[in-house]
Amino acid sequence: MLRGLGKLTWLELKIFLREPLGVFGSVVIPVLLFTVLGRTLRSSGPPGAGSSVDVDVPIFGAILIALNAVLSLVTIIAIYREGGILKRLRATPLRPHVILTAHVLVKLLMTAVTLAATYLVGVRYSLIHGDVRMGAFALALLFVTVTILSMGFLIASVVPTARFAQPVGSLLLYPMIAVSGLFVPLHSLPPVLRFLGRLLPLSYAVSLLKGIWQGHPWSAHLTDMLALVVIFLVCTSLSSRLFRWS
Repeated sequence: MLRGLGKLTWLELKIFLREPLGVFGSVVIPVLLFTVLGRTLRSSGPPGAGSSVDVDVPIFGAILIALNAVLSLVTIIAIYREGGILKRLRATPLRPHVILTAHVLVKLLMTAVTLAATYLVGVRYSLIHGDVRMGAFALALLFVTVTILSMGFLIASVVPTARFAQPVGSLLLYPMIAVSGLFVPLHSLPPVLRFLGRLLPLSYAVSLLKGIWQGHPWSAHLTDMLALVVIFLVCTSLSSRLFRWS
């Protein structure tokens, strides 16, 4: 099973890298937006480690990386389904979870590459300070990405065609940033939006990423991690029931 997973993951990675627009959207755009936003806010905001600029901009970049990975996954699954590729893969000896795990591994790998590029650019332009625990932060981002990928699979399970995959995914995922507590604290939002924010995974993702970025121990964010695990289990369960191979 591991050999088949490795071969399929390598194949999916090569297919992904052959599509320049996919690589540009998943890797280059998040790094560019992070750089432009960071330098703009840095020139107008208070400098120094610990300021809102130093925390919010990197977290926004990390969330953008995760969301782009999910949108890419939704689009690819929809294209594969519409083109009959999923149906043909389903007929191979590989088990269904192996086929889908290969897509997840590719997205996690590209997430790691994008995070590394973002870190190097951030250090180059003094948008990231050297005292950040990047190892712990990278693990937190991968954990968050896996959770949001489960939402991506749920969206991909019900999205009708490849043409609607990207717009539907964007419409469902990007508005979550507004109620995630990233730029506006949850307690400052109106009651309805505050309640909505606590139901959506991005608020817990932002809380976890902010805490790890600022050096908090993992134990200080057990509630965030538990909420993300519950969301992952719910989305995975629903996806297994609703996912269509053709």
